[in-house]
Amino acid sequence: MAQPKIAIIFYSTYGTNHAVALAAAEAARDAGADIRLRRVPETAPKEVVATQDAWKAQLDKMGDIPEATADDMEWADGYFFSTPTRFGVAASQLRAFIDTLGGLWGAGKLANKTFTATTSAQNPHGGQEATILSLYTTAMHWGAIIVAPGFTDQSIFDAGGNPYGFSTNANGFDDAGKAAVTHQARRLVEMTGKITG
Repeated sequence: MAQPKIAIIFYSTYGTNHAVALAAAEAARDAGADIRLRRVPETAPKEVVATQDAWKAQLDKMGDIPEATADDMEWADGYFFSTPTRFGVAASQLRAFIDTLGGLWGAGKLANKTFTATTSAQNPHGGQEATILSLYTTAMHWGAIIVAPGFTDQSIFDAGGNPYGFSTNANGFDDAGKAAVTHQARRLVEMTGKITG
C-alpha cells in the first residue's frame, strides 16, 4: 500500500486549533502517513492583531509552521482541516484560503481526496456542528470524500459525542479531546490508504 499523503490545514487565533492540528499530525504520522502541517495565512491587519497580546503571541508561536499553499492541496491524498467557528461557519482566514483554490478545483485536482474536519467555539452551542458541516459542503463541491469519525470509537463519546468531527470549547482541548482527534486522524489515514491503494 502506498503511503498516504495527508495535509493538515488549520487556522488558530489563540491556540486551540493549533493544538488540535499538532495532535492530528502526530497521530497521522504514527499511522504511517506522510504529512504536511500547514497554517493558513493570517488576513487580519497586523495593527489589529497587535492590539491583542494573546493573538499576537499565538501568531508568533506558529511562526515556524509553513503557510498553506495550493501546492500542498494538490500534493495531498487527504485533508484534515481545523478551524475556529466564526458566526456558525469557519473563520474567515480559512475561508479566504479556500477561496484561492478555484484553479485546482476547476482542474479536478481536489476531487477523489479524503476530507475530515474539526472545530472549536466559545461555547458548545456556538456553531460547532454547523462549522464542520459547512466545510463538508465545500468538500462535496470539490468531489472530495468525507471521512467523518461517526461513532466508531469510544473516544468520540468521551469527548462529547460529535460524529461529524471533533469539536470543543475554546481552550478546552484535553486528553479526551486528544484521543478523539487521534482516532479521527488515524481513521482518515486508514480510509485514504484504502482509496489510494
